[in-house]
Amino acid sequence: MERSNSTMSGHAREQWLHEKWIQYKLQKRRTKFWVFTVQMLMLLSFILLWELAGRMKWIDVLIFSYPSKVGAQIIKDMISGELWPHLAMTVGEVAIGFLLGTLLGTLLAVLIWWSPFLSKVLDPYMVVFNSMPKVALGPIFIVLFGAGFTAIVMTTLSITVIITTLVVYNAFNEVDSNLIKVIVTFGGKRRDVFLKAILPASFPTIVSTLKVNVGMAWVGVIVGEFLVAKIGLGYLIVYGFQVFNFTLVISSLVIIAVVATGMYQLVVYVERKLVRER
Repeated sequence: MERSNSTMSGHAREQWLHEKWIQYKLQKRRTKFWVFTVQMLMLLSFILLWELAGRMKWIDVLIFSYPSKVGAQIIKDMISGELWPHLAMTVGEVAIGFLLGTLLGTLLAVLIWWSPFLSKVLDPYMVVFNSMPKVALGPIFIVLFGAGFTAIVMTTLSITVIITTLVVYNAFNEVDSNLIKVIVTFGGKRRDVFLKAILPASFPTIVSTLKVNVGMAWVGVIVGEFLVAKIGLGYLIVYGFQVFNFTLVISSLVIIAVVATGMYQLVVYVERKLVRER
């Protein structure tokens, strides 16, 4: 009899937990829906207000343009084919700068963690280099690598590599010291400490760094294109300013925002898949 009551209470507990889990999932979906709804309403309100301000001449349309005019500019450039070479070049530069920056930054973080002496030597240099305006480095890269693709990628790497290194290295240092002590107590070497404690514990941070590097890669590429490019979205922005076609400038900014958002969402999806698999 007692065993039967225990079984029933166990089933009741499982049913209660299941109901709570369903309620949690529903609440999470509801919150996600309302967040997305409010975001879309804010975006639509901004676009409508901008359109109205342009139509009613509340703003200087020569400088600020308005959404329908910007949309017409984008569609015209898409149909004529003028947009695609610029878009392809910029996205290619961003992708290479993003991937190389993440990879090299992570490897550098591993290297300086592995050698405490090297970490102490390089730490002030990394801080100084990170605080240095990357636009000032552009002319140096142009002289070294020529006014083209390589100089733009190097400008991007000058931003993404140091950011990645600092973030990942700090994540390595914040791993619970008790985990390291356990491995060392059982005779583990530095390699064992890294593979069994440091890397697994820092994996979420490394993956999250991808999201930071999306924005950093776009900044680096656009800065590089401002300086040297003859093709790309950054070049279109500079060209638009030169010919006083501010609609072209804003349309280029809109395209950058849309593509960057798409890349960010792709990285978020990859992050979820990788973290979930772990």
